Amino acid sequence: MAAPLTSSAVAADIINRLAFNDQGLIPAIAQQYDTGEVLMLAWMNAEAVKKTLTEGVVHYYSRSRAALWLKGETSGHIQTLKDFRYDCDNDTVLVLVDQAGAACHTGRRNCFFNRVTAEGPVIEEVSGFEKAKR
Repeated sequence: MAAPLTSSAVAADIINRLAFNDQGLIPAIAQQYDTGEVLMLAWMNAEAVKKTLTEGVVHYYSRSRAALWLKGETSGHIQTLKDFRYDCDNDTVLVLVDQAGAACHTGRRNCFFNRVTAEGPVIEEVSGFEKAKR
């Protein structure tokens, strides 16, 4: 089990600071903590923020299922929380994670594989980030 980042009391304070939208959600960007690779964007509600901070694994809110969602619950591709940040307007969350396996539901490492070129869109099977690491 992952280590919690903080206590329930601190998590409650953070939740009170965040600017959730009219649906009670806030966008959350997931980034690989040690490489800077942007993995995905999802949504969190207050419960997802609390569980993420107090359990040390990332939870999101699934808009399509209208339910809390532990990332990797069925796939095993868990995101272990390393750091939790929010922006200057308190309306976007950045979770720095250690991603196990693929972050994208398509099975790719990240969700940003659609690249725009001068000729039009291209699907990269290996991201520019992964190419740069080679």
